[in-house]
Amino acid sequence: MKIEKIENNKVKFTFEVTPHEFDHGLEHAYQHVQKDVEIKGFRKGHVPRNIYEAKFGVETLYEDALNHVLSHKYQEVQTHPDYEVVGQPKIDVNFEKISNKEPFEVSLISAIKPEVELGDYKGIEVQDIKTDVSDSEVNAEIKTLLSQNGTLEPKEGAVEFGDTAIFDFEGFLDGAPFDGGKAENYSLEIGSGQFIPGFEDQMVGLNPGEEKDLNVTFPENYQAENLKGKPVVFHVKLHEVKRLVGAELNDAWVESLKRDDVKTVDELKASTRKQLEDTKKQEAERATTEEVMNKVLSNAIVDIPEEMIEEELSNYKANVLEQAKQYGLEMDMFLQLSGVTKEQFEAQALEESKRRVNTTLVMEAIAKKEDIKSTEAELAEKYEELAKRYNMPVEDIKKYIPENLLESDIAIQKAYQLVLDSVVKK
Repeated sequence: MKIEKIENNKVKFTFEVTPHEFDHGLEHAYQHVQKDVEIKGFRKGHVPRNIYEAKFGVETLYEDALNHVLSHKYQEVQTHPDYEVVGQPKIDVNFEKISNKEPFEVSLISAIKPEVELGDYKGIEVQDIKTDVSDSEVNAEIKTLLSQNGTLEPKEGAVEFGDTAIFDFEGFLDGAPFDGGKAENYSLEIGSGQFIPGFEDQMVGLNPGEEKDLNVTFPENYQAENLKGKPVVFHVKLHEVKRLVGAELNDAWVESLKRDDVKTVDELKASTRKQLEDTKKQEAERATTEEVMNKVLSNAIVDIPEEMIEEELSNYKANVLEQAKQYGLEMDMFLQLSGVTKEQFEAQALEESKRRVNTTLVMEAIAKKEDIKSTEAELAEKYEELAKRYNMPVEDIKKYIPENLLESDIAIQKAYQLVLDSVVKK
């Protein structure tokens, strides 16, 4: 095997294929097609290879034979001690030289895992994020809770934003009623944005018993083709106005919430404060982690091969597709319900894939520099964790996830934690 570094992160591995090796490949290729071969004088699937080659030409087996030979050669590439290949290799071969009579050369051009030039990764300085919770924040949270547990009660006077209106309506397009544009005793929270733009605004000021024509225009992207972008008139008759009245803050109401160890107003305030503090701490931790990793990654220099990004991008999209299938949705509908366009998804997927590859490479380099390794205990614990997660015996998990892969994952996580543990907060 000859090795030539042709680019910064690409290596060309050149092999000589002997007649014996290629003939073995041809035999393998013929076994793939033999069962379907029909030639007069022979039973289907029992035509000798030499008869097949005489009729159809040995060249018809070349592609499959070459792939079989290269699969063995690629194993040599993957186990080379000096290079860690990534992605699928490109094949370089002169097809006119292919023969089972004379040796010929074939090359595999593979991307290799790049070297990482680390910058500063320990003692990264970040601004300390305050996680204190004020009394006003606690009171606001409890006020929201009171509203959520409130009741709708009749209200005197005209409709205001935040009120719930009970009314009849009927829609007219060019003076004629249209399908789906009519309802009676409909209940709508004014200001919730449930109806088309302009409808709820024009309800404000209407008193019970009054009727009104509302002039609105359907959006251009409305689902009904006959109504897209069309001006219409809704005739409404208001029956009743209701206002949400919050519950009364007292010990009896607190007990009605049926929360463990929370029976009084003081206990509710203490519990609410802790929940808000925990939330703020989690958000601060996420923000700090993101800032630290951004700095560590920007401090490092690494030329990532496109093959690594493409492979990660493929995995990323496959995972999202699997999520969509779990909900019984096509990909397009899943993205639509997620509020993401195809273009936005493609951009996000590419950006996330680049970041994941970059993070893995940098963390691997840190683990190597710090001589971070997994212990037997950590490895066993990780296998046990995976076995419980997938409800499989550990020995079966080991068939799918080799130790070297798990060791790498553990080392990366330890390197990640080393970086975070050394952060300096100002």
